[in-house]
Amino acid sequence: QRVAIARALSIRPKLLLLDEPFGALDALTRGNLQEQLMQICQESHVTSVMVTHDVDEALLLSDRVVMLTNGPESHIGQILEVNIPRPRHRLEVVNHPDYYHMRAELINFLNQQKRDKRRKAKQAAAATETKAASATSVKQTKEVGRKVSRSGSDLEKVKLAIGFLPLTDCAPFVVAKEKGYFKKHGIEEVDLVRESNWDAIAEGVATGRLDAAQMVTAMPLAMSLGLFGNAPVTTSTAMVLSRNGNAITLSDRFYQQGVRTLSDFKRAIAQNKDGAYTLAVVHECSMHNLMLRYWLASGGIDPDRDVNLVVVPPPEMVNQLKAGKIDGYCVGEPWNCRAVYEGLGFVIATDLDIWPGNPEKVLGVREDWANENPNLHIALVKALLEACEYCEDRRNREEIMQWLTQPQYVGVPVEYIRPGFLGYYHRGTGAPPQLMPRFNQFHFENTNCPGRAEGLWILTQLARWGITAFPKNWIEILERVRRVDLYGEAARQLNWSDMEPDRKPFTLFDGVVFNPDDPLGYLKRLEIKREVNVQEILVDAQAA
Repeated sequence: QRVAIARALSIRPKLLLLDEPFGALDALTRGNLQEQLMQICQESHVTSVMVTHDVDEALLLSDRVVMLTNGPESHIGQILEVNIPRPRHRLEVVNHPDYYHMRAELINFLNQQKRDKRRKAKQAAAATETKAASATSVKQTKEVGRKVSRSGSDLEKVKLAIGFLPLTDCAPFVVAKEKGYFKKHGIEEVDLVRESNWDAIAEGVATGRLDAAQMVTAMPLAMSLGLFGNAPVTTSTAMVLSRNGNAITLSDRFYQQGVRTLSDFKRAIAQNKDGAYTLAVVHECSMHNLMLRYWLASGGIDPDRDVNLVVVPPPEMVNQLKAGKIDGYCVGEPWNCRAVYEGLGFVIATDLDIWPGNPEKVLGVREDWANENPNLHIALVKALLEACEYCEDRRNREEIMQWLTQPQYVGVPVEYIRPGFLGYYHRGTGAPPQLMPRFNQFHFENTNCPGRAEGLWILTQLARWGITAFPKNWIEILERVRRVDLYGEAARQLNWSDMEPDRKPFTLFDGVVFNPDDPLGYLKRLEIKREVNVQEILVDAQAA
């Protein structure tokens, strides 16, 4: 081993690659070589990348531990910065105050991977049994057990019920049906079920009344964790349907009082002697709720103590604002534009002002449904991916708006849909209208990939406000819910790129950095929050 390392160093490399170089050695020899390797690297200033399965060796030798998930399609699950000063000595590193905390982080990750491996093996065995039973049935009856569509694709079934809410960003479902993308991919009959609120969407998917649905982004995560103590229903999303498209609208009387900014709104709250103002969101697990709370908290407004937040279905927002039951809301279009159009309110902020590119709606299905209908699930994702691409092309949006105005879809005049979707966006403030080509984003810049880093940010916000606990095994939860692997499979079948966005730190409008490798540190730095409950959430055990 010494000779091999010396030979590698003799060419003065910039990078030294080591693949478990000490794995077959006895403990004493391994310890001595570890000390020598650290000394050589420090003296020669060479960067080393080393593969190891020994957590203590990783903490002794490394400045950074990169943890990889199980294959296939292995990816970086977590990166741990090892802040133990150098030079290090094997018998002394255990005395560092963070050593056992970092060791526990590594072991926690490995335990998650063990559970994931067992779960996938169990699913594979069940799938094999199902195929064997199907083959036996075919042989005995000489009939194909599966239904084969007229297009020739072999799907588990060809009729689907898909839930949606009457919002502009339901456009991918409308386009997939009206343009024939569902049928193109073998799904011959799709019933688009218009629901009145997001609770009905969650109930429909959980009970099996709906095969799939348009969901607010945090809903699959919250349903899988057990929202408000309810029994968890493991729910997956293999694609993001849309990004952006929301706004915060306040009653026009605030504008008459001089409210123009978040600071002005905070001052209006402080001066109000008649009780807390009431603001509405569409669901506890919506980006509307999380973004409104984030926006308020960044301005020093506690969303649970300084204002009153209530849940109101999107189609009822304008009427409740008009009746004086609420003082403002955060919702998707066309309900902000309608308030502006009718002179009831003004838009104080859009989500482009808060977090451009935030994931707004996703495709949600139960995990067991996806496992039982793998071909159908991929076909559904492919149809919606092509529909999203069609929606992104602004040359098609005049046609799409005409479909959306139909009563079975959104059912409002085109004047309420056009702003932001195709035309200029009016905030109702007297300022010149804005052209915002990314206000409704359906496909541009890898829109549709359900990235894990943004899913992790959502988990921190759910925990921040006490909506769910923060899962100590967050990597395992994200693997189950944010199905980048299925998105990649569908994208490859369309000859599209299947790359997940880089997992790097990012910020929202207030400049607070979110590091996907330190979600708990991020939560600790947030000033306004509820008590954060951190626990290991074993989804399968809770469901049982």
